[in-house]
Amino acid sequence: MTRDSEYDVLVIGAGLAGLTAANKVAEGGLSVRVLEKSSDDAYLCNSRYTGGLFHVAMDDMTGDPSWVRSNLMRVTRNTADPALADALTKNARRTLAWLSAQGVRFIKAGPDGLRRNSLAPPGMRRTGLNWHGRSGDVMLRTLGQRLAARGGQLSRGIKAERLSMEDGRCVGVEVLNGAHGVQQLPARAVVIADGGFQGNLELLRRFISKRPEQLLQRNAQSGQGSGLLMAEAVGAKLIGTDRFYGHVHDLKAMTNPGLWPYPVVDSLTTAGMVLDGRAQRFCDEGLGGVYIANAIAGLDDPLTAVVVFDDATWNGPGRDWILPANPNMVNAGGELISANTFQELARKLNLEPAALQASVESFNRICETGQADGQPPRTTTVYKAWPVRTGPFHAVKLCAGVTYTMGGIATDAEGRVLDNSGEPIFGLYAAGACTGGLEGQGGAAGYSGGLSKSSVFGMLTGESIIRTLGSEQTAGARALAGV
Repeated sequence: MTRDSEYDVLVIGAGLAGLTAANKVAEGGLSVRVLEKSSDDAYLCNSRYTGGLFHVAMDDMTGDPSWVRSNLMRVTRNTADPALADALTKNARRTLAWLSAQGVRFIKAGPDGLRRNSLAPPGMRRTGLNWHGRSGDVMLRTLGQRLAARGGQLSRGIKAERLSMEDGRCVGVEVLNGAHGVQQLPARAVVIADGGFQGNLELLRRFISKRPEQLLQRNAQSGQGSGLLMAEAVGAKLIGTDRFYGHVHDLKAMTNPGLWPYPVVDSLTTAGMVLDGRAQRFCDEGLGGVYIANAIAGLDDPLTAVVVFDDATWNGPGRDWILPANPNMVNAGGELISANTFQELARKLNLEPAALQASVESFNRICETGQADGQPPRTTTVYKAWPVRTGPFHAVKLCAGVTYTMGGIATDAEGRVLDNSGEPIFGLYAAGACTGGLEGQGGAAGYSGGLSKSSVFGMLTGESIIRTLGSEQTAGARALAGV
């Protein structure tokens, strides 16, 4: 094993969180090296694939901080860590301003808060992947160039293997560096920013689904949970690991890359009736597409889920949202299953006709009365329930698409990694999708927004490191001077 020269800060992962943290510490005069496991110039990660919408809880992140916080707590049903929620919402505006000052370009891509701050050039303009020279690709190249201009180093093809600890403090990273083999890289601080664990089937099986191979990987598959495992190995607390951000897709997306990351079928599932292989409802469709995707992933057989709706829904909510299912899903190769009777629809879906008929009747009663009668409840505060009455009747076979895992390493609002007793592990920080707590946990967890989370906490982590290492340097100088 060889030992390399020391940097003030090592950052694991060159996505948005990592490059934001690295630029901030370089801006503060510290030496920094970013370790990216991919050797490609256009290394793949979710930040490069992103559609580019900077938001908090699907609305404007630059709104009044108290309103933005209230919206986040509503979406997470008050399970978001209050300190993290405060930090996100109070620093959202200045984070966007800082990114703009780095040369990252934003446009208003739509009339609503969700699309008010979108990367340029915009990414979501057609079905399938569309990232080259757009959105996140341009953002990462811009931040990488800014880092180089500040004297920071981005090293590709170096895989972090484990954290180096001395007397309870993180003092570096052991890495695998191609032909150079195993190397020990010392540092005064280490930032884990390598994304979630969505690409690691064993971790998905451990935390999220009995059948992770039946989940659609609507992501770059770079998030393998390496940082999470390294942090866990040195005593870091994990939180909220049982939930992910994603969307609901046509089942054919499992084999047709033209059907992801868009179009999604969330608008159909939040209006219609989502059933399992026994033709039974199993979740509250009114809680939104992210919730439904998680519920599907929790089934014993996730690929048996189906949404049933009528023609009014197909031509109403089916035409709603970004690249809507009607007509984009069908045009991209998805399958709309249609029939004039429920008996015929059941046959096409390989469901028991009587069970399907009973579920339709029960769902229609819920639409009329709001009473679930022993079925899963149906919330209507955000998404209206559309009865299944007017033929032809339709269905789409479903799969749950995973973008990134919402839980992970526990941190405080300054990005310091916490141990199982809630105390900081000195010298160790984490930011972005590898962390948990902001989105809450359990069935109440909700989507905060991946780009806002990564950028805001990347910035706060960098600023925290500047304060900490600066004060340590000052204290050391005073000690040497005998003061």
